[in-house]
Amino acid sequence: MDRTLFVTNDFPPRPGGIQAFVHGLASHLDPASVVVYAPRWKGCEAFDARQPYEVVRHPTSLMLPGPTVARRAAELARDCRTVVFGAAAPLGLLAPALREAGARRVVMLTHGHEASWARLPIARDLLRRIGEGADLVTYLGEYTRGHLAQHISDAKLVRLAPGVDTATFHPGAGGARVRMSLGLGERPVVVCVSRLVPRKGQDTLVRAWPLVRARIPDAVLLLVGGGPSRGALRRMAEGSGLTDSVVFTGSVPWADLPSYYDAGDVFAMPCRTRLGGLDVEGLGIVYLEASATGLPVVAGASGGAPDAVRHGETGLVVDGTSHEEVAAALVELLDDPARARAMGERGRAWIEEEWRCDLVAARFAELLAPGRAEEARRTSPRDRAVPGAGEAQS
Repeated sequence: MDRTLFVTNDFPPRPGGIQAFVHGLASHLDPASVVVYAPRWKGCEAFDARQPYEVVRHPTSLMLPGPTVARRAAELARDCRTVVFGAAAPLGLLAPALREAGARRVVMLTHGHEASWARLPIARDLLRRIGEGADLVTYLGEYTRGHLAQHISDAKLVRLAPGVDTATFHPGAGGARVRMSLGLGERPVVVCVSRLVPRKGQDTLVRAWPLVRARIPDAVLLLVGGGPSRGALRRMAEGSGLTDSVVFTGSVPWADLPSYYDAGDVFAMPCRTRLGGLDVEGLGIVYLEASATGLPVVAGASGGAPDAVRHGETGLVVDGTSHEEVAAALVELLDDPARARAMGERGRAWIEEEWRCDLVAARFAELLAPGRAEEARRTSPRDRAVPGAGEAQS
């Protein structure tokens, strides 16, 4: 049997959208055909024991394309026909060594950070080398493709966006239990599920919150996730007298995320582009997961994030740098529950029709099949916000 080796820094139990994307792709293949090489992470032993395929862990929490990682990846590649890099940069630099070890086919996934590499002189040269080592390079949408195509052959580029497990993320996924445990009762809840970092816009949500509370006095902001901004966000909330209406959960187990989405009435992550375009949202699988859970979404207009929202239908796209605009969007949805519910219902239907993980998995299987690359490129959609054939916390 032809085996597929995933070489990836992004894999559960480390939380994040890319991690969920790569795990979903691996989990839809024949377990006997899959090997995953990924870094260690807290709780990985128990997680790996639940997987039906082999997971090999690097001894540290980060893999770089140096001799140690190259040697171990090459050992694993000897028994594998295909190598998939969970993120093209930087581990895709190992592709030539893995071909020498026996890999006949190399597929590289890209996300938002590869588009950022295309903006930097040294990084773009590395990105060009990475592209030269691939048979196929996937992209999320037109925003990321536009940057990648400047340095990677257009003949190698094919669309593959994340999918959502609609059996896991759905209305009624346990939100009542979360509300009870946090003492939220029936209060209106705006939930954000993501790593607490500046690009994701949780600080904008906290700045917007007094304006929201002025119109919806009992509203609660639920910030789900951990990250380096947690302390600063807590101090910001305390300094604004918001401790009774801004709730921090910290990191939560991956399996519990659907219930935290389900605890909200509105999902919001007003992401913004930073550092002159180097820190940008590639897509935002959290918006898709929220829509699958039946929530209207408020998304920032950063990078490819608008591709994950149908503005005015499944949610609202706003300027993530403006807390006034974010507040107005949140009030608009919280003040009209019927409209918010209708948006959530349309979002759920959209996910079921076009973003289901089984559709993405079928597309991915086509990309791995020998002789199907040309067909995959011909059928890759470029003008639709749908994934292939069909991070929270990245």
